[in-house]
Amino acid sequence: MSVLVYTESDNGTFKKVALEVASYGKAVADQLGTTVTAVTINAQDTSVLGNHGVDKVLSVTNSKLETFNANAYAEVIKQAAEQEGAKVIIVSSSADSKYMAPLLAVALNAGFASNVVDAPSSTSPFTVKRTAFTNKAFNMTSINTDVKLIGLSKNAFGLKEHSSSATVEEFSPSIPENGVHVDAVDKVTGKVTIADAEIVVSGGRGLKGPENWGLVEELAQVLGAATACSKPVSDLGWRPHSEHVGQTGKPVASNLYIAIGISGAIQHLAGINASKVKVVINTDPEAPFFKAADYGVVGDAFEIVPKLTEKLKAFKAQQ
Repeated sequence: MSVLVYTESDNGTFKKVALEVASYGKAVADQLGTTVTAVTINAQDTSVLGNHGVDKVLSVTNSKLETFNANAYAEVIKQAAEQEGAKVIIVSSSADSKYMAPLLAVALNAGFASNVVDAPSSTSPFTVKRTAFTNKAFNMTSINTDVKLIGLSKNAFGLKEHSSSATVEEFSPSIPENGVHVDAVDKVTGKVTIADAEIVVSGGRGLKGPENWGLVEELAQVLGAATACSKPVSDLGWRPHSEHVGQTGKPVASNLYIAIGISGAIQHLAGINASKVKVVINTDPEAPFFKAADYGVVGDAFEIVPKLTEKLKAFKAQQ
């Protein structure tokens, strides 16, 4: 009766959220006195999962699953859960998993808790901590169904390493022909994606035009961060819509979010509020973002950001 985790991959490589889900699964399994089984779909190197607490891997290789299909993926995980007798199933809060999780919950007759940020505070009743009110508050949710489905928030639990190895078994579930298809939106190559980023550097209209985006990109490169933008910037065509973050764009739950020249409309703040540390750089001391930020700098981004970038480069050179 293992804890079952779905570990997402992209082009055969595990995403960061896969390792975080595995780490969380290990914490839950330790509380329940059981083991962790991971389901992988067309993943290549599964050995890394053992380093994050997985005891067994059910490896699915099927050309029909090369493109994400919510119904098909939900059916695969359902069959894996039934084979393993799993009563706790854990998925991430990626865009794909958000489409899939409700279908999986219905298929397993499971209670579903989304936006979970911590290990269970109790296993009887099974109680987890979740974000609520667009990340402005937390609540404690008890799942009373026999089978429990958890959606783990990004960058909430972190990566925990364990010195172990996982056994690998080939798993060949039946695949339904129909389903809900979701096009992947994070196809940038060679850059950190917003979905996996621990640090996000975002720009707004205060940068005055796309020709000034080098400020954002250079700072992001030094920090190993993803780049993002506000809705007006993407609407103006300065940046692609794939970089638009906020309530009407991509939600961000990074460890550090740096907003440059963004005033802080309520829709933007609602979408990035789950970030742990928020920093704003803006010339307007009355900008709404300052009320939500942990740190704020009142000043001209064209003066501050280059100096910050140079300081960070010098600091990294000393390491």
